[in-house]
Amino acid sequence: MQSPRDFSMYGAVDLGARQAAAQRRQQAARAATAAGAGDGAPAGGPASAFVIDVTEETFNNDVALRSRTTPVIVDLWAEWCGPCKQLSPVLEKLANEAGGAWVLARVDVDANPRLAQAFQAQSIPMVVAIIGGQMVDAFLGAMPEAQVKQWLAQVLAAAEQLGVRPAAGDGEGTESEEALDNLPPALSAARDAMETGDLDSAARALEKALADAPADPLAKSWLSQVNLMRRVSSYDPMTVSREAAAHPEDVAAQLRAADFEMAGGDAEKAFDRVLAVIKRTSGTDRNAARVHLLDLFEVLSPDDERLKKARTQLTLLLF
Repeated sequence: MQSPRDFSMYGAVDLGARQAAAQRRQQAARAATAAGAGDGAPAGGPASAFVIDVTEETFNNDVALRSRTTPVIVDLWAEWCGPCKQLSPVLEKLANEAGGAWVLARVDVDANPRLAQAFQAQSIPMVVAIIGGQMVDAFLGAMPEAQVKQWLAQVLAAAEQLGVRPAAGDGEGTESEEALDNLPPALSAARDAMETGDLDSAARALEKALADAPADPLAKSWLSQVNLMRRVSSYDPMTVSREAAAHPEDVAAQLRAADFEMAGGDAEKAFDRVLAVIKRTSGTDRNAARVHLLDLFEVLSPDDERLKKARTQLTLLLF
């Protein structure tokens, strides 16, 4: 699958060039909405349970965490973007037809500039596939429905390979649904809490599951994911980035930065950062970094090549 930079720019609108226009259009759009005169823009509110509006405050729960169990397609758009008005209805239609096989998360780039920056969105519409907390593919511009369907098929195939199987839609995911229905009560409660974004309840349920079965790999992985999201949700992104850059010797600052990198889908960068801390520290600092790294390891599948590489590096550093 291709990276965002490899995709055609046809129909994409440059964000920098439209900054002033965005402000004017936003004001006009708010006035039109207040008057009840919608113009087909994608800002009219979620059309179903499978289409959600996401903000900087809800992104971790609604996208990063949800993508652990269901593929999430992120639609970056703006009120003033003409191509967005062509593409967004297509995405909403396909999300509803999929019936839960994947979720469409809409991000207004004007209202959420930090998310636009995190995705390095230089133009819109930009559509990004998030699977298992990782950005796996994207495209720019307004593609025809047939091409969007083809792209989605590739995304769902990648989700299968990563172990994130659709829970519904087009008859797919029956085996996955059956497996989830047969989860132990504690894991079932944790799954439900994760899907609603209740991270504290999810953590309590997972801790109970591990008390009953300490070696359960699913419970361990889910708990690591939930704890990662809980930590990240309490951080200020700008502060974390600034402190990590200004204080490379500050172990806590480096671990917070690694959390953000992991939650943002760059596991290799997160692992390298913590491994560097382990390499240059000793005693309690080194042990804290080691324990933190082991917890981050649990987020990924045991077969992930990045995990295998980092485990080998950790072993070389410790022995």
